[in-house]
Amino acid sequence: MKKLAIASALLSALAITGTANAYQAEVGASAGYIDPDHGSSGSEFGVNGTYYFNPVQTRNAPLAEAAFLDRASNVKAHATFADRGDVDDNTYGAGVEYFVPNSDFYVSGDISRNNLEEKTPAGKVDHDTTYYAAEVGYLPAPGFLVAAGVKGYDNDKDDGADPTLRAKYVTQLSNGKDINLEAGASFGDLDEFNLAADYFIDKSFSVGADYYSNDLKDQSEFGINARKFFNQQVSLEGRVGFGEVGSNDYNSFGVAAKYRF
Repeated sequence: MKKLAIASALLSALAITGTANAYQAEVGASAGYIDPDHGSSGSEFGVNGTYYFNPVQTRNAPLAEAAFLDRASNVKAHATFADRGDVDDNTYGAGVEYFVPNSDFYVSGDISRNNLEEKTPAGKVDHDTTYYAAEVGYLPAPGFLVAAGVKGYDNDKDDGADPTLRAKYVTQLSNGKDINLEAGASFGDLDEFNLAADYFIDKSFSVGADYYSNDLKDQSEFGINARKFFNQQVSLEGRVGFGEVGSNDYNSFGVAAKYRF
């Protein structure tokens, strides 16, 4: 009986240790500022949250990629409120990611609503657009996802839907450091693509760069970013962007804080 009690105590201790770094929800807040060469500068504030169906095990993974590497299914929601001079630009959205149990398949979907209110000499003009997207993906190797889907929009003036492709790969280099590589593209009317890469100096700190281009909006942007986890729960990140819309250049600045529990 004494040996059984000791064994039970050891197993309980191991279970506590194994889940000490687990989390099941993450909430965040962000703030941004955009400074164009022509026109009014603007600011924005955002909030977001993610709930995972099961606790996410961080193990020895980069903290920023723990949920992806753990194939953690989740639901999420976000809201952004922007003020750009004569334009108020607010967006609300929700999404889901589902890693099919006992398989290497993945599905996701999200929907958002953008409410844009513009002040003109004739009065206020509202532009409301609904955006939606869905994907089906496959993970041929640990940390590697390829996905195909559709991305669309609908408003009073126009609507459209285009096919998409996306890939994400998180792996460890020969020097023991981790990297995250991402690429995505939409074809057709949207005709957009994005690239991103993050290098993890250690499991809690990363630096990265990204690029985005959209022909429909005639917009492109290059950015650099960094994210630091001060402990298992709290992180802070920042980004500086250099972009162009039409012939108007701009700089953007953003910070975000997140908390896991």
